[in-house]
Amino acid sequence: MPGCCIYHHTHRFVERHQYLALEPPNDFAHWVSEVLGEKMLAEKLLGIDTVQHSSIRSLREAIISTIEEYLADQPHSRRQFAGRDEEFHFVKSISIVTPTPYTAGSLKSFVRALETVSTSSIYFHMFEARLRLEQPTNDFSWWLESSLGEKALGDRIAAFDPYSFPLERLREKLVTILTKK
Repeated sequence: MPGCCIYHHTHRFVERHQYLALEPPNDFAHWVSEVLGEKMLAEKLLGIDTVQHSSIRSLREAIISTIEEYLADQPHSRRQFAGRDEEFHFVKSISIVTPTPYTAGSLKSFVRALETVSTSSIYFHMFEARLRLEQPTNDFSWWLESSLGEKALGDRIAAFDPYSFPLERLREKLVTILTKK
């Protein structure tokens, strides 16, 4: 399947939920738990640290190897379902990226823009640009270091786990880091 399917099923919750969801944060783990009843495999899928993967290819390999290792250890778990109601339906994600009127040329203007842009913009620069475009870090960290020479600030933003915050809280965290320089 295309990488945009992997991306969709592991990341749509970040942008859609403006709060921390109590359900598994990826569709694969949810389906494995709720439909297949394989709670242990679901936990293993949830244990895949998405932050550690800088490409969809790497994330895909981690998901596949987790499932293969589980099946090797638990051969009885190879359940088959005939009904269409229980199949996993892969969904493809398509991004439409449009420019905003916000630009930044200094740390001060960057913070002002960050306080104003939509959470979709924050999502794109923190999650999508890194993983789908296979960047070594998020756009904000990269820009701070490469354009402003603010390596320490870029490193501080790159070091925390953005998946543990709803997007509005992530905005607050970024602004706090940038203003406490």
